Amino acid sequence: MTTPEHQPPTPDPATKDRVYRSPMGIVGGVLLLLIVLWLGLDALLRGESRTQWLALAALILLVPMVTAFTLRPAVYANEERLRIRNPLRVIVLPWGQIAALRSGYSNEVVAKSGTKFQLWAVPVSLRARKKAARRTARAAADRSAAARGERRGGGGMGFGGLGVPRADVDADGPMRAETDKVMDDLRQLLEHRENAESAQGEVTVRWAYEVVGPAVAGAVLLVILLAIG
Repeated sequence: MTTPEHQPPTPDPATKDRVYRSPMGIVGGVLLLLIVLWLGLDALLRGESRTQWLALAALILLVPMVTAFTLRPAVYANEERLRIRNPLRVIVLPWGQIAALRSGYSNEVVAKSGTKFQLWAVPVSLRARKKAARRTARAAADRSAAARGERRGGGGMGFGGLGVPRADVDADGPMRAETDKVMDDLRQLLEHRENAESAQGEVTVRWAYEVVGPAVAGAVLLVILLAIG
């Protein structure tokens, strides 16, 4: 058996990535960046010397951090691996190394080693779950009422005798929140690909130095400026 350190390099995936991101996170990130840039640039252009330096340090710190926690998170999935781009790390997990995909108060992937990684790009919305559950219950009640009408000789005319079913009735099963649908897609990929030869390998974790570096530099500069008064 070939040992991990002597494995040949993994070829580029034969299929394109499915990309999952949070639309609300992107919208919120853009708005936050606009506010930060507006306030920071205004201080740089109109402030005095010390204010300008403080504004510069704050921009160097805040811009990468806001970007990291709002615009950066994404999940990429293809037939060979799951790649998670979180705010400060990038995790690559071949399907053969994934033990489970869990959904609770957050969505996370559990490696076979027991290590858990949160999916920042697929946040859980309890409100969306409750809304989907209410719609599912309402659709079930509507179908039950329609069935009783047919048994009483209604001829399947549907609601109001017009023969037009309600738009929110899902004939395929329970309705799901969007992020839960994403997790369902990922679980299907895991089920079909976890034993595939091309979906084996090692879990890799890389720190996002392109984010951490500027943020640390901005924080150090800000601390120095505040310390010297």
